[in-house]
Amino acid sequence: MQQSLIIYCDESDDKGEFYSHFYGGALINARDQDRITEELNAKKLDLNINSEMKWDRVTAPYKDKYIEFIKLYFSFIKSGHIKVRIMFTQNINQARGLTDEHIGNDYFLLYYQFVKHSFGLRYCNGNHAGTRVALLLDDVPQTSKKFELFKDYMSSLSAFPIWRQAQVSIKKEDIASVNSKAHPILQGLDIILGAVQSRLNEKHTRPPKPRARRSKRAIAKEAVYKAIKDEIWSLYPNFNVGTSTACANGVEERWSHPYRHWLFKPNNSVQDLKRGKRKKPH
Repeated sequence: MQQSLIIYCDESDDKGEFYSHFYGGALINARDQDRITEELNAKKLDLNINSEMKWDRVTAPYKDKYIEFIKLYFSFIKSGHIKVRIMFTQNINQARGLTDEHIGNDYFLLYYQFVKHSFGLRYCNGNHAGTRVALLLDDVPQTSKKFELFKDYMSSLSAFPIWRQAQVSIKKEDIASVNSKAHPILQGLDIILGAVQSRLNEKHTRPPKPRARRSKRAIAKEAVYKAIKDEIWSLYPNFNVGTSTACANGVEERWSHPYRHWLFKPNNSVQDLKRGKRKKPH
């Protein structure tokens, strides 16, 4: 029997101080969509949160509620019912030889690489007679014409030899732009992705100039980030959020791991250490 997978996709911080081009994905089996959605919405109701949950909306009064929600979200990750992948670039790695087309279409080109590689979909089939993958992207910031071209481009992954051999496909009609307000799975992804990019770019860890102290919101965000980090460390002790997750037992772990990071380095890139920071983030 063919299996159906859904990847919820989000992006954040195209240009950060130290890290840029943040992309996130939350993969579920289509049969689990309603159950996970209902449980996450029930938690929001229990927390008396009626609006959309987003990293940008973390405040001191809501800090503990966000932590409770994210703990439930990670319970689905730990059980294997949600697989999360985060991809980003580091500014010290500067791509060379980019054309105007590359620069103008970087949003789509990076999404293509993210979906193609980060989940290890070539290993997802197991005993299934093929896999059909749907992509649900949060509020695509492109024109409808460009999005149609993007869907053509992404669906061409079905012809990728390794995918074709593994019987994995993405059909154009299964790629859609959605509003995260209606998808708590996307909201949880937004919180995790936002926390990672905020930490890597030191947004909530230091006061903005010329202030001498951090705001109450920044301190609340640090608490939510630390809760997320603790959940990640319960899976991978001493996990470094600024590096790619290793595959200790082979590249098949790109599929089997419940949570992974990918520091994407463009081909033919050169290092400009002036764009980096001294200490590695944890």
